[in-house]
Amino acid sequence: MKITKWQQIDKHPNPHGVDVRKIYDAVHAQVMHITLNPGEKLKRHITPVDVIFYVLEGQGIVEIGDEKREVEQGTLIDSPRKIPHCWYNEGDKILRFLVIKIPRPSEKSKLL
Repeated sequence: MKITKWQQIDKHPNPHGVDVRKIYDAVHAQVMHITLNPGEKLKRHITPVDVIFYVLEGQGIVEIGDEKREVEQGTLIDSPRKIPHCWYNEGDKILRFLVIKIPRPSEKSKLL
């Protein structure tokens, strides 16, 4: 059994300049833990694989394609591959969410 605590994983360098930690990286899937402080956001980008987001803490705004919704803790969001998406934390509290990529991408995401 392998147990991972996200707080003990080093931050993963990323073009968004936010706290991203790769907490699971296997042949068939990848899971990232993202923390957005108040005022932070992810840049609009496209992933080459389907993505599932799960909000762990706080609330924020997720934008997928032409849709923009406010989401909160306990929400799961499906983001199809090759559809532009981004996240915003416009609140005054931390927003934490998981990014689950299935299958594990063989190419990098593309910033827009």
